[in-house]
Amino acid sequence: MPENLFPAPSIMIDADACPVREEVFKVAKRHGKAILVVSNSFLRIPTHSLIKQVVVSDKFDAADDYIAENANAKTIVITADILLAERCLKAKAIVLNSNGKFFTADNIGSIVATRAIMNDLRAGIGSENIGGPAAFTPADRSRFLQSLHDAIVSL
Repeated sequence: MPENLFPAPSIMIDADACPVREEVFKVAKRHGKAILVVSNSFLRIPTHSLIKQVVVSDKFDAADDYIAENANAKTIVITADILLAERCLKAKAIVLNSNGKFFTADNIGSIVATRAIMNDLRAGIGSENIGGPAAFTPADRSRFLQSLHDAIVSL
């Protein structure tokens, strides 16, 4: 498909470890919003005129760099990556975690600080004693669907 025939993406997915890709496809197609799936390797995605995939190099942070460089005030970014979320917020994008919680200018500072503290704790006492993120639940999926709908409507 020629690049100029694809509508500007309304939604960009940090897709390599995203548990809600199918939900994004469903909601975005219902609203007629273009989706850009960004990953380090090829992923199976539905064939649809509103969905495009960009496979970046496997260089560290290549997908994050691509997303951050292309995010803007008319973009919803789906990511669990806190530092990517911070970069996209600086570009005025709406940023949504896969658990349905928004990263915002008001909460990103404390989230980044908590991330740094957890990294320090893991380095100091070993990761086997510090839990990771909570398990993804059906309630998270439901919250995500509602939050994505709300974000699309707000655009």
